[in-house]
Parts: sequence; structure tokens; C-alpha cells
Amino acid sequence: MGKFHFSKRSLKNLEGVHPDLIKVMTQSLEISPIDFAILEGLRSPERQQEVIARGASWTKNSRHLTGHAVDIGAVIERHIVWALDPYQRLSKIIKKVAQDLSIPIEWGGDWQKVDAGHYELTWNAYPLK
Repeated sequence: MGKFHFSKRSLKNLEGVHPDLIKVMTQSLEISPIDFAILEGLRSPERQQEVIARGASWTKNSRHLTGHAVDIGAVIERHIVWALDPYQRLSKIIKKVAQDLSIPIEWGGDWQKVDAGHYELTWNAYPLK
């Protein structure tokens, strides 16, 4: 336990993210056998348009716009990898931590259009006011 800690860049990328999601990600990293980085959290509308334009997102109503979503990158041997397996393994840990904390989340890997690095607080439990 306590093997991994977020880098300064990951901590900066968590700025503006909902505290419950930060708690899930932080506690998950503390117990995870796989290192991961926070690649993106809160996005401006302009940044969301860029992400849509390059095909990395398909919605203008992203949870990133309100700080209710993060994208992570699995880190193996100091490099971010995109193979699905580490993300599937991480999802089990992150979902369990969220469940233990009673914080409802969704994993993009469970979606029809898979987004394996994406986690968000559920719309149901965290509606926009």
C-alpha cells in the first residue's frame, strides 16, 4: 500500500474536479498495483470542442465541463499505455473504492462506445443544479 502517488501534473489536472471524484481516484491509487496518472479533469468549453474535433469525445455535454469526470492513463514502466487490460484491472479497484465510499461512478469502459480511461460521477447522484 502507498506505493504510488500522484505527480504534480496529475494533481494540477485534478484542480476543479469534484471532491468526491478526487477522493475515489486518490484512494484507488493508494492501493492499486498499477500506477496511473490523471490526464484530464475539468475542461473549458473550448477545450471540449478541441477534443470533439479530434474525435476523442462525441458530446458537447461532457461531465468534464463541470468537473464531474476524469480521464486516467495507466502507467507501466514509466509510460502511459493504451492496451485495455490494465484499464480493466484498474476499473475493478476504482469501482470497489467508489462502492466502499458510497460514491456512484460510471466507467467509460462499460459503455457501448468504450472509453477505458474515463470515469465520471453519475448524473443521477450528481445532477447539475
